[in-house]
Amino acid sequence: VQLQASGGGLVHAGGSLRLSCATSGGISRIRAMAWYRQAPGKQRELVAYITIGGQTTYPDSMKDRFVISRDGAKNTVYLQMNSLKREDTAVYYCKADDYNGVAYWGRGTLVTVSS
Repeated sequence: VQLQASGGGLVHAGGSLRLSCATSGGISRIRAMAWYRQAPGKQRELVAYITIGGQTTYPDSMKDRFVISRDGAKNTVYLQMNSLKREDTAVYYCKADDYNGVAYWGRGTLVTVSS
C-alpha cells in the first residue's frame, strides 16, 4: 500500500485548507484510514479516522473544525480543515490500516498557519 499526501501549504489564521491522500497498491486490504499530525517538538497525534464503510471518529479537540471523507472511486481520503489556528501548524500524515493490523504511513505534508 502506498500513500501520497498533498495539499499542504501556507494559510492565514481563520482560513481553510483541504488535504488529500491518494492510495495505490493493495487497496482492497485497507480497512480504515486516518490523518495524524506532528507539530515541532510534539508527539504525533490523531486528527481524524474513517473506516472503509465511511464511519468517522475524531478526538474531541478536532471534531469542530476538521472533517475527514473518502472518495472510493478515486481511492482518496480528504481532510477538510476550517478556521485554522497557528497551533494547527504541523506536518500532516495519512495512515492506512489493513485487515492484518499492519499500518502504512505516507510522507507528510506541511501545513503552516500564519497569524
